[in-house]
Amino acid sequence: MTGPFRGPGGWLRCQLHSHTTNSDGDATPQGLVDHYARAGFDVLAITDHWHATSHEHDRVTVIASSELSARVPEQELEEAEVLAIGVGVVPERREHFATVEQCAAWVREQGGVPFLAHPYWSGLSTHHVLDAPSLAGIELYNGGSELANGNGLSDELWDLVSHAGRACTGVATDDCHYPGHDSLLAWTMVRAQSRDQAAVLEALNAGRFYGSSGAALHDVRVEPDAIEVECSPAVAVTLRSGPWDGGRVNADPRRMNWRGQALSRSPQGLITAARFRLPERWPWARVDVAAADGGRAWTNPEPVALDPDPSDEGGWLPDR
Repeated sequence: MTGPFRGPGGWLRCQLHSHTTNSDGDATPQGLVDHYARAGFDVLAITDHWHATSHEHDRVTVIASSELSARVPEQELEEAEVLAIGVGVVPERREHFATVEQCAAWVREQGGVPFLAHPYWSGLSTHHVLDAPSLAGIELYNGGSELANGNGLSDELWDLVSHAGRACTGVATDDCHYPGHDSLLAWTMVRAQSRDQAAVLEALNAGRFYGSSGAALHDVRVEPDAIEVECSPAVAVTLRSGPWDGGRVNADPRRMNWRGQALSRSPQGLITAARFRLPERWPWARVDVAAADGGRAWTNPEPVALDPDPSDEGGWLPDR
């Protein structure tokens, strides 16, 4: 469960969901890219609806992408949307794909990376992911949906997909339509060997990234009997691993820690490193960091080699 924290390459701050005047966005392509360049982003995927927007910029790698749709007749909106990252064309017939899988498979055929957009906001269920094996993952956090409707976080669906045995990564995005109002809310930190589009797409396919809405992850490492996390100052660090499993470390000394402990703290007493016992029952785990200002960071769920100790009846580790 070392994810993107080992191996070659460097970190790129990527925005993977945004819109311009080529669909329903408020900014021109030039204005949008300039906005993200000023904010220090390395990569921007412009995902206009059914339109692949290309743009050259001297400071930001712009990846032509689009947001496509598929029929979901059992839902109120009757559609699901898929981010086609890295696809510089759209289908000639601009109509809903028959299924999410057909849409994701088409993106794959074009050399792109498909992510199911804002599943909670769209009212989708786990089967929409499980029935679409061509999906690379889901949009775990959509800043625009969270800002406007309070339903941009899809972590419960994400975990249920993992419970069902499906490997599924999660990106965090703005879904920006109005730069300055619904932008700079979330991003995906991608570890790639260069800023070139091919390197970014390869890293997305391989899951070498984590999502953030403000918190940062510095390292995650698995030892024979524990998982250790280093992060920006946090009020809580959580190890998610399935029903009845996982653990949490809290910065507040009045709160108990479950199956973990803080290893280091900031001068303000916030957690900067934590250690967890390995999950007892489930073969996957992911880390969720919560900052004091509400920002969060999420690793992708990854396999964990389990060696449970049947004599371990306790769950609480006292803080050091």
